[in-house]
Amino acid sequence: MGNRIPEELIEKIQRTSDIVDVVSEYVQLKKQGRNYFGLCPFHGESTPSFSVSPDKQIYHCFGCGAGGNAFSFLMEIEGYSFIESAQHLADKVNIELPTIASTEQVSQSVSKDVQKMLEAHELLKKFYHHLLVNTKEGEHALDYLLGRGFTKEVIDRFEIGYSFDSWEFISKFLVKRGFNLEMMEKAGLLVKKNSADQYFDRFRNRIMFPIMDHQGMTIAFSGRVLAADDQPKYLNSPETKIFNKGKLLYNFHQARVHIRKNQQVILYEGFADVISSVRAGVEYSIATMGTSLTEEQAKIIRRNVSDIIICYDSDSAGIEATFRASKTLSLVGCKVKVALLPDGLDPDDYIKKYGTEKFKSDVIGASVTLMTFKMHYFRRGKSLQDEGEKLHYIENVIKELSLLESSVEQEMYLKQLSTEFDLSMEVLKEQLHRVSKTEKRGQQQKETKQSPKLEKRVPIGTKRLLPAYHTAERRLIAHMLRNKDITEKILERLGLQFNIEEHRAIITYLYAFYEEGHEANVSSFLSRLPNSELHHIVSDIAMISLNTDISERELADYIKQVLNHQKMLMIKEKESEKVNAERQKNFKEAALIAMEIIQLKQALKN
Repeated sequence: MGNRIPEELIEKIQRTSDIVDVVSEYVQLKKQGRNYFGLCPFHGESTPSFSVSPDKQIYHCFGCGAGGNAFSFLMEIEGYSFIESAQHLADKVNIELPTIASTEQVSQSVSKDVQKMLEAHELLKKFYHHLLVNTKEGEHALDYLLGRGFTKEVIDRFEIGYSFDSWEFISKFLVKRGFNLEMMEKAGLLVKKNSADQYFDRFRNRIMFPIMDHQGMTIAFSGRVLAADDQPKYLNSPETKIFNKGKLLYNFHQARVHIRKNQQVILYEGFADVISSVRAGVEYSIATMGTSLTEEQAKIIRRNVSDIIICYDSDSAGIEATFRASKTLSLVGCKVKVALLPDGLDPDDYIKKYGTEKFKSDVIGASVTLMTFKMHYFRRGKSLQDEGEKLHYIENVIKELSLLESSVEQEMYLKQLSTEFDLSMEVLKEQLHRVSKTEKRGQQQKETKQSPKLEKRVPIGTKRLLPAYHTAERRLIAHMLRNKDITEKILERLGLQFNIEEHRAIITYLYAFYEEGHEANVSSFLSRLPNSELHHIVSDIAMISLNTDISERELADYIKQVLNHQKMLMIKEKESEKVNAERQKNFKEAALIAMEIIQLKQALKN
């Protein structure tokens, strides 16, 4: 597919792009030695096994086997075609690609319907924003926002708009620009009247908040009423081909860079809280779209950062939602803290009442550990003067403490229980030890059942010990990937006589790669391979630690291991032929075959 773009442009993109920067937009990476490591985005894991090599410009997961270069990473994680990934990388480094690439990009990436839906949303986002900030009809809506503390900078940044108080303005607007009304109804922008083939505007006389996906494409809207007595307060786009609430985190496309910079993220329940938080200077803010946090959303967060602060409403529903979200986030390996708000206030209300600095210091800055929040949670609605409710509370706390890995944390919270309820530390520790055995066993069983749901790819687990010939072939290919001269030596002495079918395919492509005049470059070579399976094998082999040079003795030993396996297979075949000859009482032929077997075995020794 890459041959539709000139070869020199592909090589230029590879030279200019840095795979660490590309992967860092999706995975939180930490440097260890020469390489970077993080949690694999292609399968669920709690210990980083995903490696990125800046020297080789490749990635490889030692858990599930995924691997490749910057192009293949984008193809796997975003579902891009080769040309789309090339276009994406070219845009980042300001390289202009031929028109054919962008045309093919659209046709291969999404259906025409989806593309038209995206175009309509992008058009209306700009139109609604124009109505709000530049027209007389939008003045009252603009005054409303400014009166509620919104600045023009924030309005522009989030591209907030206004929809006319009209039933048909947008439907006619879209028709004039060539959009199909039925398709626009499926896109969630219009509503169809049941009894007739008539379409009406979904959003009327509302402040319009565009919803962007994680790449910054507009895929939905949320409209807020201007009049307090209108209902519903917020009207959201329905789920469509381009909008899935359970997979989306609001403001993620803008917050990602700040999340990485601060190594922390604040999670809110809704987009209004995010906007207020950003206005307060807390840029690393995201939100779910009015639904409970899903496992998929939690995994997206964990791939980018480990530390998260949940800042939900302080009412009963908000506290319950915090408890559920904390469990989901903990399951995927996040370190969770909770920002506590005074009763009856949401983040937006708090900022309006107390100001931005107090919000940053007394709410976000004073966030408590997850265990402290859970202790508050378990107290809700209980009278701890009652013996039964007191025991129930202590049991709940000890159950949660049994799941903590830190003995220091356990000790700290046990001391709190001991002081508050006048209980001896010995008794509490004994109870904790008893509960730990049952709780941890139950938790492990639960995680084992749940983990397949979290994985896109099945991990390969602990690698088996490979036969000598297989290891020899891998090490030969590893040297060939690094050195063109060694490749020529192996071609002369071994040719294509590799035993593993995939290895034969790889060296065939590698021989051709070098014959075309290319120098050793794993990332460039990966672009020549036709499928992801070969990408994964090559990236795995390329990560093998080798000496820069290979001695003649080492090279000869590897080649001998490869050829000996073929002789072993031939011996087995001859032994089978000998048995068949003896069964048929053809003893002369059996004797001749026996001589061949002796010669083959002698060759093995030599």
